[in-house]
Amino acid sequence: MTRKASDLKPRREFLRLAAFTGAAALTRNGVAAAGEQDAGPRAAESDESDDKMEFLRVSGRHIVNAKGKQVRLRGTCPGGWMNMEDFINGHPGAEHTLRAQMAEVLGPARAQFFFERMLDYFFNEDDVIFLRKAGASVVRIPLNYRHFEDDAAPFKYKEAGFAQLDKVLSLCERHGLYVILDLHSAQGWQNVHWHSDNASRMSLFWDVPFYQDRFVALWQEFARRYKNRAVIAGYDVLNEPCANNAVGDYPWNVGTNYRPNFDRMNAVYRRLVTEIRKIDSRHIIFLEGDDYAKDFSGLEKPFDDNLAYSSHNYTVPGFGPGRYPGTIHPRSAAAGSGQDWDRAKQERNFLDADGTKFAQQHNVPLWVGEFGSVFNGPADESGDRLRALDDQISIFETHETHWTTWNYKDVGVMGMLTLNPASSYMARISGFLRKKIALGTDDWMKWLPPTAVKDATAQLADQIRQVVGDPQLDAGLNVRCMSQTLLCFYTGTMMQPLYAGLFKGLSENELDHILSSFSAKQCVLNRGLVDVLSKYMATPAQGSSTGG
Repeated sequence: MTRKASDLKPRREFLRLAAFTGAAALTRNGVAAAGEQDAGPRAAESDESDDKMEFLRVSGRHIVNAKGKQVRLRGTCPGGWMNMEDFINGHPGAEHTLRAQMAEVLGPARAQFFFERMLDYFFNEDDVIFLRKAGASVVRIPLNYRHFEDDAAPFKYKEAGFAQLDKVLSLCERHGLYVILDLHSAQGWQNVHWHSDNASRMSLFWDVPFYQDRFVALWQEFARRYKNRAVIAGYDVLNEPCANNAVGDYPWNVGTNYRPNFDRMNAVYRRLVTEIRKIDSRHIIFLEGDDYAKDFSGLEKPFDDNLAYSSHNYTVPGFGPGRYPGTIHPRSAAAGSGQDWDRAKQERNFLDADGTKFAQQHNVPLWVGEFGSVFNGPADESGDRLRALDDQISIFETHETHWTTWNYKDVGVMGMLTLNPASSYMARISGFLRKKIALGTDDWMKWLPPTAVKDATAQLADQIRQVVGDPQLDAGLNVRCMSQTLLCFYTGTMMQPLYAGLFKGLSENELDHILSSFSAKQCVLNRGLVDVLSKYMATPAQGSSTGG
């Protein structure tokens, strides 16, 4: 569809802001809508990198370029782009069931248009320019295998998905932003949670060889297509694997009761790396630990000279509620209550983490692929969440750890950019979002206050536990697991036709206008968050590699 000249003005304004003096200029006057600033004359719309991007490689505990100079990977993740999530995009339930409901309600062609426009607006050149000006050196791109392969046509690859990815790879290359490809949703589901596009609470990946065959074959296809692309820093081959939890979360297989299966995980990793290396010998391969990238206790020692390792380090003070430094009162059933946190405790927590110990023991790079603070809790505690994040990143920097925050852009939870509450999309779904909060359908947001429905679900869970009468069942974990099952999976999926109905009968022009709310030029900047991240992202890595 053609664009009016007037439609280009907000983008020009955004680009001028991004090019002016970087993130500080974007954020010095508080949280502001990017498209609402006084832009003045139009500035150049490109900030192309003068230096040709070089392949990165592992050298001891460092990542270096072709000259042997250390490169520090610091950036963020555009979750919600090629792998949608409920709390990021605003919908309920899993992506593949949502797409089916949208096709049912809107018709296949109109539903396809909806998702294509969301993809186009969610992450494009404006976002790449913004991140580079903020100081980011890398973006970790979460991918859903369904963009590249259909379950009904295994091993046959979809050019449309690769074209979407290729477009952004070229933009990142133009502007000097490295990319890590992250397979966030794998065939057969590598974990039982919503973020692997799982609507069933079942994980078939680890037990069914057919899914592993497809997983390996897809990575071979990525390697064939991208083996000569230096813009790709590496392959994060499997997000948050959970190798021994096939039937869903229950009190006896989560938290401290989880028992990893490293024989299974190590076999998959070794097979995958071997097959990728037959095609691509140059790219770094990142491996994550078991139990959602937290457990490295039985991971095989490095067996390839270009492997790095990734842990996910979410911490209590990043979520709250409570003061930092000070006492945090986490609402998560697994976290307990009344925990005192400060920088010293954060550093102990980081140094005691399995991923940190593994990287130190084997002298390999550690990349914290996900961590972050949230900003939709008590309004007067935003500063506490920022101080916690600031301390956490300073600890990563002290210990020469690479990092990417979760998440870049969302509907008002933890993004560097968030959708404007006054935008067309947010205005349309505002009542729906209130229902989601009341029903607790976004399992990620456990830090939000109790609601009548969440309290009733907890009471039901406890009644069931008492009748079952198994003294081994942990009451708090039982509430956590039942709430996820009933509210996130059942209720979230049940609400999908209602979400789809919000867009029924709209023309393509109307849908395009609504989905343009996801564009960077219309988003709101989280001033404090961008300032904290830019302070560290703009710092160069020091020295050249010695292999130690």
